[in-house]
Amino acid sequence: MKRMSTKKLVALALLSAIVAVVQFLGGAVKIGPVSISLVLIPIVVGAAVYGAKAGLWLGAVFGVVVLATDPFAATLWAINPFYTALICIGKGALAGWVAGLLYQLLKKKSTYIAALVSAFVCPVVNTGLFCLGMGTMFYNTLLELAGGTATLYFLFVVMVGINFVVELGVNLLVSPIIPQISKAVGKQV
Repeated sequence: MKRMSTKKLVALALLSAIVAVVQFLGGAVKIGPVSISLVLIPIVVGAAVYGAKAGLWLGAVFGVVVLATDPFAATLWAINPFYTALICIGKGALAGWVAGLLYQLLKKKSTYIAALVSAFVCPVVNTGLFCLGMGTMFYNTLLELAGGTATLYFLFVVMVGINFVVELGVNLLVSPIIPQISKAVGKQV
C-alpha cells in the first residue's frame, strides 16, 4: 500500500482549510435559499493535482462545512438529519471524486481539456445530486417551498438555476490555470 507523502498530506490539509474558509465566507453569497458554491474551484484544483481520492476528500470537507454552517441545511436537518447529511456530504464528495477521475483520465490527451471537463462536471454533479436529493428525499419540503409554483420549475429555476450558472461560469473561467498549477506542483511533489 502506497503511503501519502508529507508534502501531499500538508497540501491536502491546506486545501481543506481553503475549502472550509471559502465555503464559510462564500456561504453568505445567496440567490434564493441556496448559496453559490465558489468552493468548487479548490476542489477541482485538488482533484486535478492529487487525484480522485483527494477530490473526494475535499468535496466531503465542503459538504461538512455546508452541513455545519448553512441555514438551509439547518432547516433540512430539522426535518431529517440523515438525508441532509447524505445530500450535503455526498454531493460534494462525489463532485470532487468525479472531477478527479475525469482529470486523470483526460490529462494524457490534453491537460487543458481535462481541466475544462473537470471544471464543468464538478458543479453539474454537485447541483445534480442536490436536485435529485431534494426531489426524492425532501419532496414534501420542496412542495411547501414552491408554494403553488410548479415544483420542477421551482427547483431548477428558482432554487438552483442562477446559482448553477454562476458556479459553472466561474469554474470554466478559472479552468485554464489548473494545468499550470498541476504542472508547478508536480515539479515539487
